[in-house]
Amino acid sequence: MATPTHKTATAAHIRNFCIIAHIDHGKSTLADRMLQGTGVMNERNAREQTLDNMDLERERGITIKASAVSVDHVWNGQTYELNFIDTPGHVDFHYEVSRALAACEGAVLVVDATQGVEAQTVANLYKAVDADLELIPVINKIDLPSAQPEERAQQVEDVLGLDAADCIMTSAKSGVGVKELLDAICDRFPAPQGDPEAPLQALIFDAVYDDYRGVVVYFRIINGRMKRGDRILMMGAKRTFQVTELGKFRPQMVKVDDPFEAGDVGYMVAAIKTLGDVNIGDTITLDTARCDEALEGYEEPVPMVYCDFYPSGDTQFDELRDAIARLHVNDASYNYEPTNSEALGSGFRCGFLGMLHMDIIQERLEREGRVSVVQTAPTVTYEIDCIGKGGEREMIQITNPAELPDPSKVKAIREPIVAAEIITPTGSIGDIMKLCDSRRGVYKNQKFLADDRQILEYDLPLAEIIYDFFDKLKSITSGYGTMDYHVTGFKQDELVKMDVLVNGDAVEALSLIVHRSKAEQRGRHLLKKLKEQIDRHLFEIPLQAALGGKIIARETIKSVGKNVTAKCYGGDVSRKRKLLEKQKKGKDRMKRIGTVDIPQGAFMAVLDSGE
Repeated sequence: MATPTHKTATAAHIRNFCIIAHIDHGKSTLADRMLQGTGVMNERNAREQTLDNMDLERERGITIKASAVSVDHVWNGQTYELNFIDTPGHVDFHYEVSRALAACEGAVLVVDATQGVEAQTVANLYKAVDADLELIPVINKIDLPSAQPEERAQQVEDVLGLDAADCIMTSAKSGVGVKELLDAICDRFPAPQGDPEAPLQALIFDAVYDDYRGVVVYFRIINGRMKRGDRILMMGAKRTFQVTELGKFRPQMVKVDDPFEAGDVGYMVAAIKTLGDVNIGDTITLDTARCDEALEGYEEPVPMVYCDFYPSGDTQFDELRDAIARLHVNDASYNYEPTNSEALGSGFRCGFLGMLHMDIIQERLEREGRVSVVQTAPTVTYEIDCIGKGGEREMIQITNPAELPDPSKVKAIREPIVAAEIITPTGSIGDIMKLCDSRRGVYKNQKFLADDRQILEYDLPLAEIIYDFFDKLKSITSGYGTMDYHVTGFKQDELVKMDVLVNGDAVEALSLIVHRSKAEQRGRHLLKKLKEQIDRHLFEIPLQAALGGKIIARETIKSVGKNVTAKCYGGDVSRKRKLLEKQKKGKDRMKRIGTVDIPQGAFMAVLDSGE
């Protein structure tokens, strides 16, 4: 660990801000150049995506976790401390962005000079405006041959309402414009407002678990001051701890001896061993001089995609439970609860903000938690209007088709609807509309963004877009189409539960809720996929799709053949018949008592819509 440092900046010379953008617009690279521009990182220790600490982030080229760093920059003869946070750009990680905004006074909004304003650019702008942040628009990648910086700056003014003259032209790759951006941050962003003499109020915006030091808390002080040795209180968790270490990210963790005051951002170690003692969004105050009220935390994220994780291979249930609990400290935007399946045993039902979020959590569990998991197909939340145990009408929510009450008691099924904003090249409009119509979308509006780009607004069922909608959108638009969405509510439709029977037994993990008009097509396609995924056994396996008691589709997996008559070289034909009859009885017995091994791929096959 680096040697302890001392604070150099007063609140007037602190600037807290974050970098927000659509995915792949170059904000992580811009953050690298800003680190180099302030001397924190030189060519000897430089590496790409410095603030992306996970191997997963580097492999995929995306930011998953918001990362904080403190640097010093000299402007007008004064040294300013810049605390900035590089945020994710994908819609599934909007919770990370909202947490970063709460800890800042300003936001740098990055726009790609070749792509222009995208769906997530607009969504992030709205979040920053709601948080009452000062904004600096940046046009990045101006060095590319296809860049149109002047046109994109005008687009920022027309679409986002930010003055085109305020845009700073940069190239994160070459470093052009980075110094001007750092100067503008010192000039345009306000200093943090807070009273160092007031009782301590600090906001927890993130936390990580360390095997040796316990939970390391990332915080921003709003009012008051905190020093090593203070006895602090977590107001939400109602637990007290002794601060043993304070420090800043430069970008590695560096101890700081001096007290932290209003406006400071850093980390804290306080021998916090229990994962449940830290809640992201909680308020820290001094145990001996408590503040009157807690800070307004974050709006709790509402998971919309659910799936089950079960231990597989050598992994035990307890190991999976510990891995999920530990990861939850670092990413509070997913939730989990124990569940049980006849086919897969004990596991956990987890809720996520989207499909990419689910995929990332599964990979992080396997890499960071060192566990092996089987994942079931994702589903969404449904509202069920039904008759309860007392005979009265009630509205319940389910996240698993297996939880659906008896069909005779169900009056209506309501599914989540999202308002989707799709930004697409003009030439792809027709194909995008066909795609939305095939997913039961309702057309709302169409706007012109530029000569070659338009915005389409649709209401779409969430269940129809969680799997391959993004892939198809990217394919149709050759990678230039983008989409942002938010859930607007639930809507009743003609939805039914489709059961899948394997060897005559219903497998709840394969059941799904579908629209009645698509049930037969989905059933036939699903069974063909399952037939490819499930290996042949020594007995014949019938696969059936059913709505209630009615079978709507069927496929058969043939048994593995064995020539039992090979040893008969001659003689009466009745000898062969006898052997074949004996084999037939054995196959029937095997079918009654044998079990079918269902692989991981079969659970994901239910997602393929068959279009």
